Amino acid sequence: MMLSPEHLRLKERKGSSHKGDNGRVLVVAGSDDFVGAAYLCSMAAFRSGVDNVTVIAPEGVAWALNCMSPDLITVKVKGGFFTPASAKRVIALSVNFDAVLVGNGFGLRDSTRRFAAAVVKGVECFKVVDADAIKSIRLQDISNAILTPHKKEFEILLSNSGCSERDLRDKVGDNVVMVKGAVDKLISKSRIAFNRTGNAGMTVSGTGDVLAGLAAGILAQERDLWRSACAAAYVNGLIGDVLFRKHGYGFTASDMLECIGREVCRLYG
Repeated sequence: MMLSPEHLRLKERKGSSHKGDNGRVLVVAGSDDFVGAAYLCSMAAFRSGVDNVTVIAPEGVAWALNCMSPDLITVKVKGGFFTPASAKRVIALSVNFDAVLVGNGFGLRDSTRRFAAAVVKGVECFKVVDADAIKSIRLQDISNAILTPHKKEFEILLSNSGCSERDLRDKVGDNVVMVKGAVDKLISKSRIAFNRTGNAGMTVSGTGDVLAGLAAGILAQERDLWRSACAAAYVNGLIGDVLFRKHGYGFTASDMLECIGREVCRLYG
């Protein structure tokens, strides 16, 4: 199936809704080396229409995010990167949220990889797993998740999980894997879909962080893994196409944030 708007209708927001009814996202992201990734994915989640985004991050990252946006609530972890000592805190905090995004800007220290594996396995609510966290897990150890690897991360995920792309659907469980590329491929146990929105300008750094945040935000509102993954892939690429018409190949991931709300709204109803 090739994705198109008629496949991607999202729930309309109720006029009588109150704060919290439209989704709460916990973002677990960042390290001293990668502050921008945490910002991009967090703001993309917010722009999707959720009511609250809280970021748990190493303290320097969290303070930087507070300066970059007054809208983000931050929970500060001591040190410049995540370690296994913080995993229980994240898992306990996650029960207050509709979706948790894990992995953006983590880095690949051994201790951070152990942290990522523990969090992804321990968090029970809906999850989006991206970037460095994908390199630290096996499909057998995760459920209720959208995974968003690019081609190399996908190869690592398959290797870690002891499977090939051919038998992935036997291992994927209740998860959805979105393999990013010139044509995105979305895979669940029972369905496969393809997305053609987007262009070569989206090779610029940070577009994957925007996609992950967008997926987490839509998931917190929709509470449906497949529909949320498909909508996020389609909208992310569509925004890239809008910006290409305006800037050519000169657009950035930050430019994408301002377009998210309008394009998501086109899928309501």
